[in-house]
Amino acid sequence: MSSARHQMTTAKPLNTCTLMHSVLVLDFGSQYTQLIARRIREIGIYSEIVPYNTPLEKIRGHNPGAIILSGGPSSVYGESAFHPDEGIFRLGVPILGICYGLQVIAAHFGGAVDASAKQEFGRARIRIEQQNGAAASMLFKDIPDSDVWMSHGDKVIRMPEGFSVTASSGNSEMCAIEATGSKAALKVYGLQFHPEVQHTLYGKQLLTNFLIDIAGLKPDWSPKGFIEHQIEEIRKTAGNDTVICGISGGVDSTVAAVLVSRAIGKQLHCVFVDNGLLRKNEAKKVMQALKPLGLSVNLVDAEEIFLKRLKNVASPEKKRKLIGRTFIHIFEEQIHEEKFLVQGTLYPDVIESVSVKGPSETIKSHHNVGGLPKRMKLKLIEPLRELFKDEVRAVGRELGIAEDILMRHPFPGPGLAVRVLGSVNKTRLDILRDADEIFLEELKSGNLYHHVWQAFSVLLPVQSVGVMGDKRTYENVLALRAVESSDGMTADWAHLPHDFLSHVSNRIINEVRGINRVAYDISSKPPATIEWE
Repeated sequence: MSSARHQMTTAKPLNTCTLMHSVLVLDFGSQYTQLIARRIREIGIYSEIVPYNTPLEKIRGHNPGAIILSGGPSSVYGESAFHPDEGIFRLGVPILGICYGLQVIAAHFGGAVDASAKQEFGRARIRIEQQNGAAASMLFKDIPDSDVWMSHGDKVIRMPEGFSVTASSGNSEMCAIEATGSKAALKVYGLQFHPEVQHTLYGKQLLTNFLIDIAGLKPDWSPKGFIEHQIEEIRKTAGNDTVICGISGGVDSTVAAVLVSRAIGKQLHCVFVDNGLLRKNEAKKVMQALKPLGLSVNLVDAEEIFLKRLKNVASPEKKRKLIGRTFIHIFEEQIHEEKFLVQGTLYPDVIESVSVKGPSETIKSHHNVGGLPKRMKLKLIEPLRELFKDEVRAVGRELGIAEDILMRHPFPGPGLAVRVLGSVNKTRLDILRDADEIFLEELKSGNLYHHVWQAFSVLLPVQSVGVMGDKRTYENVLALRAVESSDGMTADWAHLPHDFLSHVSNRIINEVRGINRVAYDISSKPPATIEWE
């Protein structure tokens, strides 16, 4: 089929929040917005992020059980301040404002916000207002005076009429406020601190108090319910049409494929592309692992075309987009009558690639949410688009997928092309493959593999002087990377034992020709990203 006949369009989103009462998080540009959604789901309630300026009718269409206003980088008194549709305060839905969200509430109801003489970033101690020996606010039920996480330069300086202070800090006298008296029925609450951040000791308890005790929501968000709803939506979307899926053997694409297969069976055709950018013997291992899942998978050997197109390309963004386009080119040769393309896009992919949810900053593009040619007429089915990685694994377990697949470390869609920094060729890829195999092998044999979120090797575009067998060498430098994380949105470098790192370094230098120096990456995300490119 000629590639000119295709144009990529987006299928109608699979609206999970119609399944049950959900929580809408209005995004004002905070880098913590995703954490709000995560914490809510951890409580067992479905949450979804929408832009701060979503029209009232669309918000009403979600039938939310509660609304949370996120933090953000703006000042509510500035000319370019972000404000939501004021109608949200007339919906009769409980509203919680966090940081900038608190200031939006204060400004809307006639209070005043201004720059604080002292900025407040990091830990702070709050004092909770008491009444009859208990917290004056239901929001702080069972929560003592404790440390919270602050990140603000503005603060409320005049209380809105009809509101009361429920907690204060050394720098923020009105650290927490809520509508009381004649306005109590509004159920509007504001916090200057961030309960979604782990450094706020009782943050999850506070969100639980708001969502369950105040909003009356039920914790009925579960992998089983998600699967049942998605199967129904996928069937409605695909109808009797055939669907194609690019599968890599990683957790995201595998879970997406199995979920779609459960919905439409033999209508799904899977394609595994060996692009020459995979880990050592990965194509063979993946095909063996996919056999028990009952998927129809066609293996395509495309190493030559990928490496040819990547020749002399050093820019990471160009690599990602080139690889994305080449994948589509390969798919075009596999397409017959398919009308839909399945992708294992996750929530972090969307947030980090395109500011579709609000004014938060774009960090980098991802192969599965950017760089796809507009000529393709396949519509997208992205059943995991609103899930975090741990939620995808939970869904996979419910689907009966083996732990070996579910617990595999994340692997970038562009593969080793973004772990060979600079230009890519088969020689450099093979060097990296051999070194990475040793690193992962030692992690597994040392029972460390499942104690880190992600581990991999990076071949640097740097050579260094060494001495081997009394001879001077000038060879490549390899970096080892291992991080601990819960969702990939933030990450700390893993404190692997020094003896372990020494052993791995020794094996790599002795067994992999072309490497004479090994370094260990001890940067966290942020400020770094997990992948180097």
